[in-house]
Formats: sequence, structure tokens, C-alpha cells
Amino acid sequence: MPLPPRIACFLSTSGHSGVDRLARHLLPALVGRGYRVDLLRVREHGPHLEHCDPAPRIVDLGTAHTLLTLPAVARYLRRERPVVMLSDKDRVNRLALAARALAGTQTRLILRSGITISVDLASRGALDRWVQRRSMGRLYRFADRVLVPSLGAADDMAAYTGLERARIRAVPSPVVPARLFEEPLPVPDHPWFAPGQPPLILSVGELCGRKDFATLIRAFARLRSQRPARLMILGEGRHRERLLTLAASLGVGEDVALPGFVPQPYAYMAHAALFAFSSRWEGLPFVPVEALAVGTPVVSTDCPSGPREILDNGRYGPLVPVGDEAALAEAMGTTLDAPLPREELQQAARRFEIEAATSAYLDAMGLPAWA
Repeated sequence: MPLPPRIACFLSTSGHSGVDRLARHLLPALVGRGYRVDLLRVREHGPHLEHCDPAPRIVDLGTAHTLLTLPAVARYLRRERPVVMLSDKDRVNRLALAARALAGTQTRLILRSGITISVDLASRGALDRWVQRRSMGRLYRFADRVLVPSLGAADDMAAYTGLERARIRAVPSPVVPARLFEEPLPVPDHPWFAPGQPPLILSVGELCGRKDFATLIRAFARLRSQRPARLMILGEGRHRERLLTLAASLGVGEDVALPGFVPQPYAYMAHAALFAFSSRWEGLPFVPVEALAVGTPVVSTDCPSGPREILDNGRYGPLVPVGDEAALAEAMGTTLDAPLPREELQQAARRFEIEAATSAYLDAMGLPAWA
């Protein structure tokens, strides 16, 4: 009997990024479908999937620096001959292209980018912008397909880099375990979740400029001046003290909590009255999808890209302009007063369920749903 097809995944991450979360869901699901899956890993980098069940085979590339992996990846391709190699992020994607050319194999190469390119690069230096824009426009055409998480990100990549739109495919990310739609979740061990407490507004993300929690705190202060409420933001980042100082200066310091990073914040989401998302740009954010999956109403900025698609143009939750604290405060108040039914909110997240999204990934890679 022939062996199942082999899929290689070449990733080099921080260990706690959106790509890590995608890998923790997608790679075990691919193994569960019967594929032989290899994670080509750079030492001291993520994703860390050793304890997943089922787990992919971990292939140590023998170096602690991503840029030094080219010979090892080429040797791997010549030795193992995977039918597909999936890579993510521009630096790794460029190495994957070079490795396949050096190996001379027929492995199908699928490149992924999880961000809205033009907005993300706007904050970079001129040289970095030039290199990434040019490499995507000129080099990505040698890949078999380029995957992005949303239609907005696909259109943006084509317009910004000049890459043919037909080469780019939007594929839903594997975000939500099926159990989330039905499984009761425990009340978090925090006094703000106790019975009789004011409505809790939750947000989740790195405490950085892109997430724009400063606007969220300002919007919350407007809301708090009109009604009892509390705001909790889960995550770590360099803006932590700045955000706490802002909350105190607005007179809502006692009603804003930043408890830190929570690996799986599903229970917090399930028991919040509202999930607020304030990013300036994304590719397709996971946390609003997770909040919808547990039946929690969502209010979001209409940032590029993702929230408009997740919320179906506002059908499943209000969309407000980026950086508009007044509009965000009004949307939060309106949604607290009249939230959509749980079942309707969950419907918006169904296509991001892990197994459904895994089938979409396999189709994009030109492989059957089951090996």
C-alpha cells in the first residue's frame, strides 16, 4: 500500500504569534486527516507542537537562525520529496522559494501571508518596505499559490505588490475548536465575573500600537460616564503602563483591568457581556471569531482587513471607523442594550471551525480532504 502524501510546513515564529495559533490548529488536523506532516523548525523558534495530539513530525533544521536554514531546507526537499510545502511570513517565504529552486524538486509551494500588507508596511522603514513589496510582487509569482486569510487582504496584496490577483486565494483560518460551540465554560476566577457585577467588556491582544487599546479605553471612559461597566484587556506588551496611566487620567482606573496574557481566553469571552475589538489593521483577527463562537456579542473597528468579513458587513455586530472613540462608545452601549441571540452570533464563526477550515486549506493546496 502506498504511503500517504507528505506535507512540509516551514515556519519560524515567536512561539506566541497568530501563526503559532494557526499551526497549533492546522497541523494536528492535517495529521488527523491521514497526511504525513513535517514541521521544519528553526531551533529556539516556534511553533512548539511537540505535545499536540496528534503531533506532526518535528524536523530540526540544525540552526538557531532562520536565514541560515536554506541548505538544510533544500536537503530536506531532495530527501523527503513532500508533495506540498507550506510556509508563512515574507522572510520564510523567500527562503522557501530559494530552497525549492536549489533542490530542483517538484514540490508544490504554498506561501501564506496573514496581514494586510500595505498597512503593515506603512510603519516600516523605507528599505524594509521596498524589499518586501518588491519580493512579493516579483518572487511570489514563482509559488504555486499564495494564501491570505481574507478577501480584503487578497485585494490589498494584489494592488500593493502587483502580484496577479488570480494567484492569491483567501482561505478561512482554522480558529475555533468544534467543542467551543457547545461546551459550557467555567466562570473565570476573577471578582469581576461574580454575580451582580456591572457588565464586563473584554478585549484580547498584544498591548501595542496596532491594537489601539488607547482608543478603546477612551471609548470606555465615555461609556462609563453614562452607565456602570468594566473593561478588561488580556495580553502583554510594551504599552501596558501607558494604558494604565491613560485609564487613571480619564478617571476609570478602578474599572479597567489588564491581568496579563491568558493562553486560552475562551472562558473569559464566554462570560463577558461584550467583546470589543479596536485594531488599526489586521489580516484576519482570531479573537473576534472566538468570541462569536462562544456566543458573545462583538463590536469592532472596520480596519483592514477581516472584521468586515467576519461580521458580514455589520450583520453580526457593529463596525466603526478606526480610531473613532465616540462611535466605538456608542456601538458598545447599543450592543449592551440589545445583543443578538447566541445562536445567531455563533453562525458567523462556523466557517472558521478547525475541521471546516482544514478542508479549505487542503483544497487550496490541491489535496483531497482525506489522505
